[in-house]
Amino acid sequence: MRISRLAEADRADWRQLVRAFHNHFNGELADDVYDQTWLRLLDGAEIRGIAARLDGRIVGFAHYYFHTSVWSAGDSRCYLQDLFVDPETRRRGIARALIDWVASDARQHGATRLHWHTTEDNTTARALYDKLTTYKGYIAYGWKL
Repeated sequence: MRISRLAEADRADWRQLVRAFHNHFNGELADDVYDQTWLRLLDGAEIRGIAARLDGRIVGFAHYYFHTSVWSAGDSRCYLQDLFVDPETRRRGIARALIDWVASDARQHGATRLHWHTTEDNTTARALYDKLTTYKGYIAYGWKL
C-alpha cells in the first residue's frame, strides 16, 4: 500500500470512490460540486486530500483541513472530514494508515489535535476509532444556512 497526496492523474479513480462514499451515506452531489472540490483538493490551500493505493489503484481517501481553536490562541487543529475505504479492501489497515498519515501531516503543520466525527450507527468505523481514542459522548448537529 502507498499513501500520497492526490494528484491530477487520480481524478477519475477519486471521483468513482468519492461517489461510492456519498452513496454509502445516502447522498449524491452534482458534477460541478465534485469538480469544484477536486480543484480545491489539488490546490491544497483550504483543504487537503490523500489517497491510499493498492497495485496502483485508489482504494481509500481522506479529506481534511486545519483551523484554529477558540480557547487556545495560535492553537491549530486538524479536522478529518472524510475517510473512506473501498468495502472490498477493508480490514487491511488502510483506514488506520490514512489516519496516521493525516496525523503526521497535522503534527508537521503544528496542529495539537486531530478530530473527526461519524454516525452513531457506523459500527465498522467506530470499531477502529474506539481503538484510537475515547468516545466523549458528543452528538453532532448541523444547521444548513
